[in-house]
Formats: sequence, C-alpha cells, structure tokens
Amino acid sequence: MKLIRTEDAVGHVLCHDMTQILPGGTDAEGHELPRCKGPRFRKGHVVTAEDVPVLLSMGKVNLYVWEMEPGMLHENDAAERLAALCLGPGCRASGAPSEGKIGIEASCDGVFLVDTARLDAVNDTNEVMVATRKGGFAVREGDALAGTRVIPLVVREEVVAAAEAAADVAARGALMRVAPWKLRTAAVVATGSEVASGLIEDKFTPVVEAKLAAFGIEVTWRATPGDDIEAVTGAINEARAAGVDLVVCTGGMSVDPDDNTPGAIKRAGARIVSYGAPVLPGAMLLVGYFDGEEGSAGATEAGGVPVLGLPGCAMYNAATVFDLVLPRIAAGVPVRRSDITHMGEGGLCLRCKPCTFPRCPFGK
Repeated sequence: MKLIRTEDAVGHVLCHDMTQILPGGTDAEGHELPRCKGPRFRKGHVVTAEDVPVLLSMGKVNLYVWEMEPGMLHENDAAERLAALCLGPGCRASGAPSEGKIGIEASCDGVFLVDTARLDAVNDTNEVMVATRKGGFAVREGDALAGTRVIPLVVREEVVAAAEAAADVAARGALMRVAPWKLRTAAVVATGSEVASGLIEDKFTPVVEAKLAAFGIEVTWRATPGDDIEAVTGAINEARAAGVDLVVCTGGMSVDPDDNTPGAIKRAGARIVSYGAPVLPGAMLLVGYFDGEEGSAGATEAGGVPVLGLPGCAMYNAATVFDLVLPRIAAGVPVRRSDITHMGEGGLCLRCKPCTFPRCPFGK
C-alpha cells in the first residue's frame, strides 16, 4: 500500500475503513443529541470524485490505498467473474458485488442442480470460493442458492483465471442451474390384495397424491390390482396407455416371495436404473424408465417416462427416499445410478421431532 493525497486518490482502493463522526447538535427543546459515529467508507471502496470533498471534511488529507499493479483485480471485479461461473438457467445474481461477495438466487421454482466435481475444482483454487446450498432439492423463486467470495482485497488475475479454467463454463455450462417443474400428470398403482379386496382402506395413494401435488403433478389415473404379478403388470401397462408423465407403484417392494412389484415393473418393459438405495428409510426404492415414449412431459430430458416403486415406509414416514428423488423426477431430470449411490452420505434419517425436511436433507 502507499500514502497519497486525497485529491489524487480517485480510482484507488482504500486499505481500511474510514470512520466519520457527525456532531449531534440539539433538538427543538435544546436537548443535546448523541453524535453519529460509524464507517463512511469501507475497506476496498474505490474512491470517486464525489468522495473527495467528504473525505476532506472528515479530516482525511492523505489516504492509504492499494497499489493496483498490472495483473491484479479488485475483489468486486473478481467476484463478478466468479458469479458468472454460477449463472446457469434459473439462476440470477441477487445484487451488486459488495466486499468481494455476490449472492446467487433462483429465478424460478424447480430443482437446484450443482456440478459437484467442478465446484470442488473451483474451490480448490486458493483465494476464491463458491458456497452453495445442497443440490438436488426443491427451491422457489428468490431462494438463496450460492454466494461467491474473494478472500483478499485484491487478487492476482491468474487466480481468477485458474478458477474459470476449472469451471470450464464455455464447454460444459455453468456450475449450477435450476430445472423448472415439468411433469404434470401421474398414475398410482397401489398393490396389495388386502387393498384390492377392500379389507383395508388405501392410505398410501393419498400420501403420494399430496407429495406430487406440491410439485404441480396431478394424479389422473389409479388402480388397485392386488398382488398377482400379471395383474400388476397389466395395471402398469394401462397407466402407460393413459399417457401419464409418471407411474408410481406403491407397496410390494420387499424381497418376500409374494412381493411382485419390482418384477411387474420390469415385465412391463421398464429399464431399471436402481432397485435399492443407500437411504434409511427407503432402502427398497426402485427407479426405472419406459424409454422411447413420446408425448410425455417427462420424456424429453430423462429419456422416457419414469416409474417408481415405493416401499411401505413412504406411507408413514414424514421424509424418505421418495422425497430425495422426487424433485429431480418432477423436473424431468434423469436419475442415474450414481445419483442414488451418492445419497448414502447423509442418507440416514435421524428421525428428528419435529421433522424439518426439506430444511434437513437427513443427517443434520
């Protein structure tokens, strides 16, 4: 840093806060008012011509400023370049840079998606950082998604360039995006002979309907085919013929000999992505797709109409594996085997009372 005359400081960066004290004076009744004291200019502020008279009135004839050498960036300029790495579809900056920070927020309702590997690569660059909320969860327009920060007041441009190279936005897109809700209709196939015979009331379908409705998905087709594998397969095929965007099968998902739902889903022609998930509750989840189907809202990005086999815990637990996969499904984002695998860390529900899901993505 260096000391220069205040009149010569325009365009330079302040090294520390500049405190201003304003006399309190008296009120209309002659009572003395308290003085006002506080930072008038913050460290990192770039001095403008309009600031000079104010600084002089504060008694600041000389100022300590950073020497902005070639190849150096002010923290706010660097923050803007970092924010540009994050602004994928459905994301926007929440304001102007301040003290090297810029916030990113959602510009629509949808599922928040983060490229974790590239985010890690950016954060492995010294002197810069990008912090995000957990990916894979539902967000609403205006929700905070991420924040960028430059650690020092000024940073070498090569540092920011290294972060940009790690992100590789030009070739691979932004680090994050919000995929809006896409699916609109669903079918529920509620298995179980006790339900089909009317011995017990189907309490599973209303739970599924409520959770789907939160994502704008309406259940337009229902069936209670019992446990026979041919009957369940037939119901699934009828649901597909009805043209729904999603097929949900409830119950019959364990390894018991008479639990035929997984076999029926496969027999109906689904490509099974995963049968089983490292999540408790919900280990017996099945995720699959009916590929090559046209006209479905879920078919464009996911490659086909999704089908889910839900274990019984989804009926009576506040939050299960169903809640973890549903945001991606509702947005038409493909669920891959690796997505299920990565749920293992943090996939143990701690059964907090009261349940705070989705604020708690298990494990917190």
